[in-house]
Amino acid sequence: MTPEPNTLAIVLVIVFLFLWNLDFIATLLNIKSLRPELPADFKDTLDAAKYAKSQEYTRASSRYHLLTSTFSLTLLLVFWWIGGFGWLDTYSRTFGSSMLSIGLLYIGVLYLGNYLLHLPFDIYDTFVLEARFGFNKTTKGTFLADQFKSLLLTALLGLPLVAGILWIFNNVDHAWLWAWLGVTAFTLLLTYLAPSLILPLFNKFEPMPDGELKDAIHNMAAHCEFPLTEISIMDGSRRSAKSNAFFTGFGKRKKIALYDNLIEQQSTEELVAVLAHEIGHFKRKHIVQRMILSVLQMGVIFFLIGLVIDPDNAFSEQLYPAFGIPLERAAPHHGLVLFMLLFKPLSLFLGIALNAWSRKHEFEADAYAAEAQGTSVHLITALKKLSADNLSNLTPHRLRVILDYSHPPVTERIAALQGSVGVPPA
Repeated sequence: MTPEPNTLAIVLVIVFLFLWNLDFIATLLNIKSLRPELPADFKDTLDAAKYAKSQEYTRASSRYHLLTSTFSLTLLLVFWWIGGFGWLDTYSRTFGSSMLSIGLLYIGVLYLGNYLLHLPFDIYDTFVLEARFGFNKTTKGTFLADQFKSLLLTALLGLPLVAGILWIFNNVDHAWLWAWLGVTAFTLLLTYLAPSLILPLFNKFEPMPDGELKDAIHNMAAHCEFPLTEISIMDGSRRSAKSNAFFTGFGKRKKIALYDNLIEQQSTEELVAVLAHEIGHFKRKHIVQRMILSVLQMGVIFFLIGLVIDPDNAFSEQLYPAFGIPLERAAPHHGLVLFMLLFKPLSLFLGIALNAWSRKHEFEADAYAAEAQGTSVHLITALKKLSADNLSNLTPHRLRVILDYSHPPVTERIAALQGSVGVPPA
């Protein structure tokens, strides 16, 4: 069936083009906001050459982002208007033997096709863009192994999850409610098991050896009454020169993982400051708040999916024909796919609110770290080094921050910390 250019189809095209233009404008403004003058706070961390390199990295990354976003939008519109969603429906029904197998084939082909078409961009990003600025450490063998493992995990974990959702919507009353509960339980279980079962498939985790750093971290955890049970060093340098640290674990079993290159780049006091910041998220209940919000958000999403999947309401009567799917053949797998497209505009506005909330949490965690250490000096120097080593954009445009930044710009974090405890007067 040829897509029907009804009112809903026209509105969706306008919305998709609006979102692309908004992102395009934000990207151009972000590039324009780059300033040749090195921010005063970074004169002790960056020289002129490295600052210029960080700006060129922002420009190159922005051009790459525009290329990929343009390709993705063009791919969607072309596939849509040549009748790809309807054609794939016919193809799936030819090879599928039941509604469940038809649905899995439909979603699987879309996922695999999108993955293969975007793979060249991932290869360029890793081996050209990141390598050009000295970040890439990934070998071809590691890249291929990562792709294989990711696809295998998607098949082993994603297929059963999608199959369960489709089965529920095909067979159970109040399906959105049961799908929400099932996916929530699956997500929580996966979050619990990921540190021990999934992350080690991609990286090596070694226990931190005894010494000054380990003692300092345990002392900070004890000072904050944080139930730390394990400290690991992750071989992050095997893939990238960029560094990071993160916490995992539920309840009273908290684990810390530090990138090996982070340990090389930061002093003991700076590393403790970074970890005190992460402890601050737990102590200020940010993790619990985000988890609760995520569960509630998932409930709303599945409620809306239930409405989209129902072909008998006025909205769906326009939706399915707009994508070339006859109403009499509309099925849960169609509704699931189309909802993901419809959710993009909503996710933009939802993301703006969530990012603002997240930035507020980052300021609070910074303040906690400064208070826990009795000084904000170490966290400030740690943030400066991380930004310098990762070639971060020090002068992002406000629109880009509003749309995308879950963390405040580093200059704003430093300014807030300089008004905190333990900072010598200028």
